[in-house]
Amino acid sequence: MPRNTSAAKPTSTRASKPKPVQSAGQIVSFIQNEITRITELSSVDRSVLEEFTLFVIDNHKKKEPVVKPLQIKPLPLAQIKSAIYQYFSVKNTTELKKSGAFNMAIDGMNDLNLTIKDGWEKLYRNLIGILPNEENQQGNGCINGINIFNYFKPWRVFGLDAKVATPQDIKNAYYGLSKIYHPDVHSTGDAAIFDRLTTMYKSISAEV
Repeated sequence: MPRNTSAAKPTSTRASKPKPVQSAGQIVSFIQNEITRITELSSVDRSVLEEFTLFVIDNHKKKEPVVKPLQIKPLPLAQIKSAIYQYFSVKNTTELKKSGAFNMAIDGMNDLNLTIKDGWEKLYRNLIGILPNEENQQGNGCINGINIFNYFKPWRVFGLDAKVATPQDIKNAYYGLSKIYHPDVHSTGDAAIFDRLTTMYKSISAEV
């Protein structure tokens, strides 16, 4: 009878793919067997593997807490009015409209409409400061947390301190933003933003 000359297939040294386990007892048995196998193949201490296993079991279903950004509600109209009345030392809208200081302050604000909240918010932005719910804004037209179309705050937009900034600092900040927003920049250029930045640049350059 002819002898079988085919070579015997080598035995695979790879661990066979474990079968799905379901019960708690099967899981524990499987883990213990794996710890034993890894210990035999490496110099890792068994106690280290057991501690790590317990850590994984305790934490595998835990999720990192999702920290939601603080949502600040818009100021009610009454509070906005109150802040503006206080700014001009008046008690109501009638007195406000008669105030010489107020009329000088709004000179050039031709589209101001005090019959709607938007008009009062515009006053607040120009005279009082940043509305609480508009701090650190992001999105189109927002630079360094400022919506440049709602606020004229060049120093903050350029990231400079008015007390110590030099003309060169201002120029560098402007050129840095120009590299992003100049209309010739294909991916990020924006003519409206660039025009606003140019106006801010000229404004603070004249102050230094």
